[in-house]
Amino acid sequence: MTEKELREQICKIGELMYRNGYIDGASGNISARLSEERVLATPSGLAKGFMSPDQLIIVDMDGSRVDRPTAANAHLKPTSELSMHLECYKQRPDINGVVHAHPPTSVALTIAGYDFRRCVVPEAAVILGLVPTAPYSTPASVENRDAIQNLIREHDAIMLSHHGSLTVAKTVWDAYMRLETLEHTAKILYMAEMMGGAQPIAPHQVEKLVESRRRLGLERPGDMERFCAACGLAMSKAAPVVPPDAAAATDNLEARVRAVVREVLSELVF
Repeated sequence: MTEKELREQICKIGELMYRNGYIDGASGNISARLSEERVLATPSGLAKGFMSPDQLIIVDMDGSRVDRPTAANAHLKPTSELSMHLECYKQRPDINGVVHAHPPTSVALTIAGYDFRRCVVPEAAVILGLVPTAPYSTPASVENRDAIQNLIREHDAIMLSHHGSLTVAKTVWDAYMRLETLEHTAKILYMAEMMGGAQPIAPHQVEKLVESRRRLGLERPGDMERFCAACGLAMSKAAPVVPPDAAAATDNLEARVRAVVREVLSELVF
């Protein structure tokens, strides 16, 4: 995408995050990689649901502004969560978009001590994998960067305890879509627990979801070990991780994931 298109898309994502209740006030932040050394990011202090494209700023990998200030953004500063975004880009060349939000149901579950690493919702298992919760860290500080530092290489979605979520992807739009999946899953988990408890998917069915995740190029290092520990899979099912760049094309990824999940659900036995 061109820089102009990215600016417009980030503003659209900010609007959707606000409308869907994933952020409030001036909270949350969004960024997209422009090049190896430049990142387009939302500035601090703006309501993300009402931004204009010319208010976004460009920073280098050290977090310093490198764009030419305009009348619309000369007074604005980089987001206080920028170090967390930059850590994602530094560790993973495949990441081109980062979204940090405060999805209420997901955050509430971390406050209650809920563990998201469960094989319950098929789409979440494929799209997100097993989502870890980072220890509590002070919002708007480098502590957030430190909290995700040892997790981001192996995960595309991370919960920040008592605070918010972090989702990443090859595009900023896909990073936003992972946020939608995360909060939608959290609502399902909450309702299931209120109805008597979330029942896990049988291990042999989870194996199919893990294989689908691998086939779609979504598998991350350590996935099989995590699924084995959390969902009762046998380690003999393990297979080498397919590097994202070598994976098959994933155009219309959401539709492909849903087709795979429908196939598995048709045979699902708890």
